[in-house]
Amino acid sequence: MKILIAAASFAANMSGLQRHALNVARCLLLEPEISSLHFVIAPWQLGMVESASPPQDARMMVHVADMDRGSVSRNLWYYRKLPKLAADLQADVVHLSYPMPVNAGAFHCPTLVTLHDLYPYQIPMNFGFPKFMFNRVVLQQCLRSVDSIACVSQSTLHSLKKYVPIPVWKKAVRVYNCVEAQPVLNPHPPIAGWQNDQFLLCVAQHRRNKNLPLLIRAFHRMLRMGQIAKEMKLVVVGITGPETDNIHRLVSALRLDASVRFLEGVSESELQWCYRQCQAVVSPSAIEGFGLPIAEALLAGCRVVCSDIPAYQEVGDEQCRFVSLERNAEETLAEAIVATLKEPKGAPRSLKQFSAPVLGPQYVSLYRKLMMSEAPLRIADLPTPASPVASGKRTL
Repeated sequence: MKILIAAASFAANMSGLQRHALNVARCLLLEPEISSLHFVIAPWQLGMVESASPPQDARMMVHVADMDRGSVSRNLWYYRKLPKLAADLQADVVHLSYPMPVNAGAFHCPTLVTLHDLYPYQIPMNFGFPKFMFNRVVLQQCLRSVDSIACVSQSTLHSLKKYVPIPVWKKAVRVYNCVEAQPVLNPHPPIAGWQNDQFLLCVAQHRRNKNLPLLIRAFHRMLRMGQIAKEMKLVVVGITGPETDNIHRLVSALRLDASVRFLEGVSESELQWCYRQCQAVVSPSAIEGFGLPIAEALLAGCRVVCSDIPAYQEVGDEQCRFVSLERNAEETLAEAIVATLKEPKGAPRSLKQFSAPVLGPQYVSLYRKLMMSEAPLRIADLPTPASPVASGKRTL
């Protein structure tokens, strides 16, 4: 079984989308049915992938796509060049790691997309106006064009049914995000000189749904009222986004510049150090497709304070303190954090439902069903297959 994972995206630093794509690769390489795995990234992502310690397996080949970083170039590459690449590599299935434009008629093999969320509909200001309208068009076009949709949670699958017609959501199944405890040797702090510093940790992009301004105000409230030590820091790990300027203005207005640290592009070792050393992981998101930081925090034995939303309920357990943020959100969140800090840390959890040995067979089973479908080939004349690609990197 030859699988092509299309993971090229705008981000140059690690985010949830890139971690998902690499984790899918880890899942698949545990399965003997996978004869080759072609992993396609953008030119600006090469360093990020190399630093993430990708699976060391001769079956996995990393390809660097010939595209510019602008959205037009990326979208055109997916629509025009990905089908030809899949044919050249004789892929049995093409797996899009997130929604992108799909030229369904040009593919000779089945296509699958991972659906992480429905943000263009649920929280359009994550993208701003009028960009969210374009995101909706791309999302709908992709979901209608692919042969199957793998939703990362039951919550996302439920949301999908609200925004697409029955023939589309009937193609969807739930395959959880893969989240496993990463064996990191000698984890080290992302900030030079940090050792036993006390800090709260939030792993989140700078987007509207993450509720970072609420967390910053709650943190300021706790400091002002003496509910936490004045030396306590708030560390936010995540790539910048539409809310970055507003967030930094708020930090400056509250005079928290010395207490709030923003980190981007941290290594796996540094991130694991943060999970192991933090006083608590706090995630007050208004809406999510999955709870990746919640799962990672539980695997590390962290205290967890999070919003009471369906995706977090699906991932979390009794070790989490779920907080309703519908009323008096700032005060409620602050009180929940203070109460949680008084509790002992829990033992690391074993989240088998999100493990590679469980999810790998689910992906292989889904691929096999797509390959066995009786759908006709999408193009009449397939291009002549290229010679086998050598293991390693290749510019496309």
